[in-house]
Amino acid sequence: MRQHPISPVTEPTQYRAIGVVRGVYVPTDAEQLTRGVIRTADGTELEAVVLGRLLTLMRRHLNLEEPHLWVVYPRSREEEGLHLQMVGVWEPSTLAAAEEAESPAAESPAADSPEDALPEGDDYFSVRGELIYTRPETGDLVVKVRVMPRPDGSRPVPFKLQLKGDVPLEHLRHFVALNLRRQAQQLQLESFEVIGPVAQRGNRGGKGRRDGAASKGGKGGKARPAAAAQGGPRRP
Repeated sequence: MRQHPISPVTEPTQYRAIGVVRGVYVPTDAEQLTRGVIRTADGTELEAVVLGRLLTLMRRHLNLEEPHLWVVYPRSREEEGLHLQMVGVWEPSTLAAAEEAESPAAESPAADSPEDALPEGDDYFSVRGELIYTRPETGDLVVKVRVMPRPDGSRPVPFKLQLKGDVPLEHLRHFVALNLRRQAQQLQLESFEVIGPVAQRGNRGGKGRRDGAASKGGKGGKARPAAAAQGGPRRP
């Protein structure tokens, strides 16, 4: 069993956007678990959809009336709220118990095992991508995250995440690794690392366009809200 829901990066410029949120998942339709909200202890309701094999796990092994630590991909919405794509649950004690039921020879840790806790704590997010907007005076950030090509070779459109925090202007157009914490409907920066500049593709006009605050003393326009994109970031 993996020791952490967020794996170490395998290369310096590996794009990703992943995190964990603890709460009770409340489906919109009790018969269809794919859409709903995650209701957190602070009373926030986060719009969410369930992806992949998590749906089967939820139906077979999880008590949805109890809070769980969900592994999620974050997206930004027009209404300045978070939208989460649920891809897993971090609860080794429960999953081990499920494995024991299927294989009695296996040993299972007790419920509420310490291994269920993460060193980073609840509501931690890791975002790695290109910083395309930063406005230190208002604490607004936008990071572009590229997505892995699909099996058929098509390339999904990159998506943008609206974040909160202070990153100096000189790091614009650089690849950054951000550690964030969810606060209500926002992801707040706790620490960051600048990996290096991102090579820019040439435009027809001969000059690269910059989004948001650039070289005009930080007087860029407001960041354009990002729309959710299909597919997840490069999986950790």
